[in-house]
Formats: sequence, C-alpha cells, structure tokens
Amino acid sequence: DPLWSRGLGDVYKRQNKLFACSSGKISGSASIGGKFELVDEKGTLVTNSEVIDMPVLVYFGYTFCPDICPIDSMRNAEVTEDLNERGIKIKPIFITIDPERDTPEVLKEFTDVMHPEMIGLTGSLEQIKVASQAYKTYYKKQVSDDEYYLVDHSTFTYFLTPENGFVDFFRREDTVEKISETIECHLQKT
Repeated sequence: DPLWSRGLGDVYKRQNKLFACSSGKISGSASIGGKFELVDEKGTLVTNSEVIDMPVLVYFGYTFCPDICPIDSMRNAEVTEDLNERGIKIKPIFITIDPERDTPEVLKEFTDVMHPEMIGLTGSLEQIKVASQAYKTYYKKQVSDDEYYLVDHSTFTYFLTPENGFVDFFRREDTVEKISETIECHLQKT
C-alpha cells in the first residue's frame, strides 16, 4: 500500500499505541499544543521547546483562583510524586490565564508551595492568548470593580512529551492513580 510506504503506517502505529492508554478523546486533539513564548518564574523569556524538554503535565489556571486551580495543581503535584516513586520523571507546568496579577514572583511562590519541580509561566496578555489558543483552552475574566475578580476557565491537564507533543488529557475528576497509570502506560508504549 503506497500510504504505508510514505510513513503513514508509522503514524498509524503510534496513534494506536497512544489510544491503548488514552483516558479520553478531545475533538481535534491532534492540533493541541504548539509554539509559545512565555516568561518563567525568573523573568526569563522561554519557548515551548525549552520548557517541554521532558514529559510534562500542563495546566492553565490562575493563582488567585479560590478553589479549582489549587486543587488541580496539588493533584498534578501528587501525580509527579507518584510517578517519581515509580522511577518516572515528569515536570508539572502551571500557565497563568491571569497575567495581570500573576507576576513571575507570584507564580514562583504558588508553584513552590505545590511542588519543587513545578514551574509557573506568565507573559503579556497576547502571549497568554497565543498559548491558550494553542492548547484550545478557554478563559474569560469576570467583570468586577475590585481586584478580587474571578476568571472562568477550562480545567483540563495536558500530558505532552518532547517527541510526541500532545499525548493525552485529564479531567478534574481524574484521580492521581488513574493519571499516573495512564502516563506510565503511554511512556511504556511510545
């Protein structure tokens, strides 16, 4: 078959391996992820390839979030620890959707509380928009007259590797054990 001879067979085999471990499907998931330039906790401009240099969990949220973001970030930190105990290194990444309040210093304080390996990324409103669109996330700042505004947002956690890009996603209700087992499965099959 000419399709197989052009390398599409390898793509098909890779997708089948990933599907065997997958926690779910997102429409258009092949296009999740992509190029971005954001600012890390040290104030340094970094690119997606510099940050995604090993298997990573990526979460979009904000540090002033009253409940969802801290819970999801702590779960992602627990996944990191669970996988470390299994001999698997991953890096948790927290990308803010509220760059007006989430400065590099604020992010550093937040991520250091969550996990010593977690890194926080911020940037200009435009840089955040580009990263959010690459990952197909949703966020919208609520109208408020004070500094304690809320931001509505999607809550998926994305699993990526430098070799494969986007591999899988996890929902809020997914447990540490389920996420860890799924990631371990993916890493064994790819």
